[in-house]
Amino acid sequence: MYPLSFCLTSHISYLISHISTMRIFKFGGASVTDAASVKNVAAILSFFKNEPLVVVISAMGKTTNALEKVVNAYYNKEEGLQQYIKEVKDYHAEIIQKLGFKNEHPINGELENTFVEIGWILEEEPLRGYGFAYDQIVSQGELISTRIVSAFLNDNGFKNEWLDIRDILQTDNTYREGKVSWDITEKLVKRRIPELLKKNNLIITQGFIAATDENFTTTLGREGSDYTAAILSYCLDAKEMIVWKDVPGVLSADPKFYDEAIKLREIGYRDAIELTYYGATVIHPKTIKPLENKNIPLSVRSFLAPKDAGTSIGNYESTKPLVPSFIFKANQILLSISAKDFSFIAEESLSRIFGIFADHNVKINLMQNSAVSFSVCLDNDSFKMPSLILELTRDFKVLYNENLKLVTVRHYYPSTIEILTKDKTILLEQRSRNTAQIILKD
Repeated sequence: MYPLSFCLTSHISYLISHISTMRIFKFGGASVTDAASVKNVAAILSFFKNEPLVVVISAMGKTTNALEKVVNAYYNKEEGLQQYIKEVKDYHAEIIQKLGFKNEHPINGELENTFVEIGWILEEEPLRGYGFAYDQIVSQGELISTRIVSAFLNDNGFKNEWLDIRDILQTDNTYREGKVSWDITEKLVKRRIPELLKKNNLIITQGFIAATDENFTTTLGREGSDYTAAILSYCLDAKEMIVWKDVPGVLSADPKFYDEAIKLREIGYRDAIELTYYGATVIHPKTIKPLENKNIPLSVRSFLAPKDAGTSIGNYESTKPLVPSFIFKANQILLSISAKDFSFIAEESLSRIFGIFADHNVKINLMQNSAVSFSVCLDNDSFKMPSLILELTRDFKVLYNENLKLVTVRHYYPSTIEILTKDKTILLEQRSRNTAQIILKD
């Protein structure tokens, strides 16, 4: 008989080796948008059936958008609230039906319970503010989708453990943009995931959502499921993280805006950080840094062609092929901030301005200052902008232009800028050695 200390050491060594071979998958909303898509997820997982996997899944299709309509109607006391809820419920009920679940299957009760919980939230006055209401309601999309996918997989030979990510991913109470409590999260992840892996090799959990230490739900920012997968990859020292998309990999531009977009085969961590920071939507901007810190490779692959290589993001010296990459951000607002007494915008004024932006949790996409003014380009968030501008106008004069487009070109050529700006009005332009940014009005 082995001594207890030997048994514990052997058990821990086994778990560590088990985790170090693990892959973390992320499936976005487009990959689970209907019954056929959910079946396709199962087909992809069949290629990895004997490996330990943690699978992070987003809300189905455009559910997040639909639940945002619910939040807005609730918060603003608008008509149509119950219709918006019904549309979300009917959408998921149809997927459940087309996946072949019988009426008596527990998944139907779980769906019903979810909407009972949403109803309880909507019965209360939104006293904690828009961000709090948003996170409690919109987070239900991920909980519903993972319940459905987990149940379907269990019924079709893919035994798995469903995990509520809020049990292991903790943030502060910055609603809609939760800041991860890394030390606590890492301890919880390293304790809970090995426990579940002893039961099954496959774990299904949610992206985008987390919880505070008071057990209130938070979210990590729009499209934050990538970030969830990166957090888990970091905490578990994963072998690889794979994001499954409806594109063949990371493209040099969004095909909706640029016909000549091509796939990038390899991207270095630093270039990927720059691209996502400037707004490349294929990956959430906070995703890359945790992976770079532990040299964990990230693959972006197509769920429509799962055997294709896709794009590899890792410790590469340069992007291949090295071509201009275009990032288009619509619905931008350009603020021009100046002192009311026409004095200089100096360090004291800038400190005050940046403090206001931080208090309103507003990210600056581009900034430029002169002696008497400070210009910033921002996403025109309909809930953040009015209060931000109101506070700025207490101490400063503020002018603004709306309905603008911010174009960022990484690894640009002068000719590419000329083509982009032809017949357009340029309100502001900045160029560095590798990156050009232009604010355009069509």
